[in-house]
Amino acid sequence: MAYRVRPTRDLLEFRAALRPIMHYFGKLPTEEEAARFSQLLPPDRFHAVFDGAELVGGAGAFPFELTVPGGPVPCAGVTVVGVLPTHIRRGLLGRLMRAQLADIRERGEPLAALWASAETLYGRYGYGLASTGMGVKADLHRVGLRADLPPREGQVRLLDEAESLRALPRVYERVRRRQTGFLSRSQEWWELRLLRDPPERRGGAGQLERALLEIDGRQVGYALYRVAQEGDGAEWRKTVKVSEAFGIDARATREVWRFVLSIDWMDRLEAWHLPSDHPLKLIVARMNLLEARELDALWVRLVDVGAALTARSYAGDGRVTIAVVGDPLFPDNEGTWTIDGGVAKRSRRRPDVRLAVQTLGAAYLGGFSFAQLARGELVEEVARGGIARADAVFRTPEAPWCPEIF
Repeated sequence: MAYRVRPTRDLLEFRAALRPIMHYFGKLPTEEEAARFSQLLPPDRFHAVFDGAELVGGAGAFPFELTVPGGPVPCAGVTVVGVLPTHIRRGLLGRLMRAQLADIRERGEPLAALWASAETLYGRYGYGLASTGMGVKADLHRVGLRADLPPREGQVRLLDEAESLRALPRVYERVRRRQTGFLSRSQEWWELRLLRDPPERRGGAGQLERALLEIDGRQVGYALYRVAQEGDGAEWRKTVKVSEAFGIDARATREVWRFVLSIDWMDRLEAWHLPSDHPLKLIVARMNLLEARELDALWVRLVDVGAALTARSYAGDGRVTIAVVGDPLFPDNEGTWTIDGGVAKRSRRRPDVRLAVQTLGAAYLGGFSFAQLARGELVEEVARGGIARADAVFRTPEAPWCPEIF
C-alpha cells in the first residue's frame, strides 16, 4: 500500500489527524474541541499520512514568532506529532518530518521549534536542545523570602477573564520582545489556550486566578495560578500552582513573586518552565529548599542556516567562521559560514569550529556555550582559539526561556 502525505483540507480531516497523537492520551477531541484548536493551528499547516482512506499519522506547526537574541523571528512551532501504533516502524514519521520541514522552508520561516515528548527522536531531523527549564516544589513555611528585600511596591488585583484579555497580553508583549525563547501569542491563543478555564483543565485544582501587578499606576506584571488542596479535616495542605508569572523588569518580577510566595494559608509552591537562571533563586531566603529540578525545554531546528544566523544579533564586533556538517534533510545548509558584522555568508575561510546542524540549534539561542558543547564532544575546534571566538560572538546576557509547552 502506498502512503500519501499532505496537509489536511477540512475540519473533518483536521480532527482525524489529531487521532494518532491523542490515541496515546486515551482521548479523541470532539468536533467542537477540534474546531477551537483549528483556530490556533491552521488546517493547511497540519500534515497527515494517509493509508488509503485511513488517516494514520499527523504533524502540525503553529505559525509563531520566536524571540531570538536581537528580537522576534518567524518560527514554526511543531506540535501534535504522532503515528498510530498500527503503523509505526514504517518510516512514516520521517516522511511527516521531511514534508513538514520542506513546507516550513517554502514559507520562509528560518526556524522550527518544539517540545520533545521523545527526547532521543528529534536529533535525527536536525533539532538540537536549545534551552533547559527549571521546576520548583517548595515548602513555603521553610523557603521564605529574603530578609533584605526592598519594601513592598505596587498593588495586585485579581481579574476576571474579560479584564485579563485586555491587560495581560500587553504586559506579556513587553516581556516577550526582549526575552529570548518567548513566543508570540494571538488573541485566540490567549482566549482559548491560556485564559479559558473549563473544569477539565484544572487537574484537580481550583479555578484559574489572574493576578495583575500595578506600580505607580502602570501594569507591569502578572501571575496565573491555581490553588490545590489535599487531605481532610485538620490536615489540609494547600499548594499554589503557578503556571506563569512575569514582570517587565527586575523590580516587577520581584513583586510578582513576593505576592505569590506570600498568599495566606498556602503550604507549598509548585512552578514549572522557569529558566535555569530565574531570579526566584535569589528572592527566596533558602534557595536550597526550592527543590529545583532541571528539565529539557525548547528544541530548535535551523531550517535555513544562512537566514537564521543573519536573523539574530551577536555580541561585539567579532567575526567567527563555522563549518556546518551533517544536515540530514537540507544538504544546502552544510558548508562554511562566516558571521561578520551581524551577517552570515558562505565563506572559504578556515573554520573556527565544526559542528552538526542540530548542535548549531543547541547553541543558537545561547542556552549552551560552544565550550559546553565541546566538552560534550559535540563541537570540534578547528582553529586555535576558535571555541573562545565563537562564544564571544554568540554570548547572551541571560538564559533562553520558553515558559509554555505547545
